[in-house]
Amino acid sequence: MTCLNRNLLTTAMLSAMLSNLTTVAHTNSGRQTQTATYFSDSTGSRKDTLAAVLTVPDSLLRERLAKLQKDIPLNYHKAVQTYIDYYTFRNPGRTKLAMERIPLFFPLYERMLAEYGLPDELKFLSIVESDLTPRAVSHAGAGGLWQIMPGTGRDLKLYQDDYVDERMDPVKATEAACKYLRDLYAIFGDWELALAGYNCGPGAVKRAMRRSGGNSFYTIYDALPKETRGYVPQFVAFTYLMHYGNDHGIFAENYEFPIPHDTIQVSGYFNLEVFAKHSTMPLADLQKMNPAITTTILPDFTHRYPLRVPRQQYAYFASRRRAVMDSAGRLPATMANALLALTEDIRYGADSLGIWTTLNRSPLTGLSLADIPADGTGAVPGETASTSAKATARLAAVEPADESESDDESKTVPARKSRRQVDAAKQEDRVTSRKKKAEVVVQTKRFKPRYHHVHDGDTLWSIAQRYSGLTIDQLKKMNNIRGNALRPGQKLIVG
Repeated sequence: MTCLNRNLLTTAMLSAMLSNLTTVAHTNSGRQTQTATYFSDSTGSRKDTLAAVLTVPDSLLRERLAKLQKDIPLNYHKAVQTYIDYYTFRNPGRTKLAMERIPLFFPLYERMLAEYGLPDELKFLSIVESDLTPRAVSHAGAGGLWQIMPGTGRDLKLYQDDYVDERMDPVKATEAACKYLRDLYAIFGDWELALAGYNCGPGAVKRAMRRSGGNSFYTIYDALPKETRGYVPQFVAFTYLMHYGNDHGIFAENYEFPIPHDTIQVSGYFNLEVFAKHSTMPLADLQKMNPAITTTILPDFTHRYPLRVPRQQYAYFASRRRAVMDSAGRLPATMANALLALTEDIRYGADSLGIWTTLNRSPLTGLSLADIPADGTGAVPGETASTSAKATARLAAVEPADESESDDESKTVPARKSRRQVDAAKQEDRVTSRKKKAEVVVQTKRFKPRYHHVHDGDTLWSIAQRYSGLTIDQLKKMNNIRGNALRPGQKLIVG
């Protein structure tokens, strides 16, 4: 009986709880209304497990989004509701982090957007892209605050190599993003479609429009790639949260501000770690102010690179400028030899192999006292005139001994050199050999071809338009393409 009574009591309690499915909690301020919905867990092993899902009322969202809307539509959608709930209740940390970084980048965004005549709300797009992280890199290779793809970055004149990636530079990347967004809006005439095109490319958006027959974001919603379907709703969600996050209990605590800085010009090899050490500037600050420098060095071919340095330590640096710059620009001995080994492909033909063999041979190799000319003609018995001339030329590579004007024999037979003189000659020969090797590398290297990775919506015409001087016929000929069909992921040579 006791067990039966206990079961009946449990059943009664569950019935009472399930009879009231929804409870509404109002904050003291009256500005926030959250709905807590209770439901039975149908996936777990226990039937009496209860879970609570917090959500912002849709009526409140519709009202607030209508007030926030300016040039870009902020339409309510179930996907917008989902992202607002997620970044409000389940992952408020991302919202808080974005709030703390607003002073670091938003003044730059606002100035640049106004300069290009674009809506100010576009500044929130960078939160969706990178969480305001200048060195963010996606799994697809997009990088920087605005997550620009390498190919798009080159089209937008953003320089990229193993040492510098201007997609990571806040100023240059923001300007490039403004140009790209302006061009996308000129194509679609609709900001929601332009944002979708920024994520998946204008070709994918046009294809979705053809498949669905729609001409707005939510009419082509189901035909868009999965990632893009959540892209515009995330933009709307972060636009909302940056304005009303405090009403939901999300507050920024540690704001990040730009470090006051001056700029110096750097040319030639430059070691950032050595510079930080001798200038007393924190390396972390230098890297934070110069995110486009992907390593701690700049290569020997650097020309007038604008390096931002903290203003607080600039006076100390200015008083010791020459010594600090000399230390930072001193090329390590191992690096000097490594720079000769370029990463580009080298074309080794019969002629170049012969040149390398000649350059690697010391002028003293293969010579003996018997090779020294014994008469004034310079001829050696058993050799032709050309062979003797080559031997004499090899001897000339070593600094000749001082000749006595009054001694005729010294003009015929060079004096024996000391070991120090021979070593010095060999050292000079090695330096000359290195220089000649570098020249051979420059003259014989074959640059790697430039590639384009085909994305959804790409056509031969659109690819040819992206690369100046390239025609469709050239593109097809370089890649052995007979028809006009392309497949996503295909790698094409474009130069």
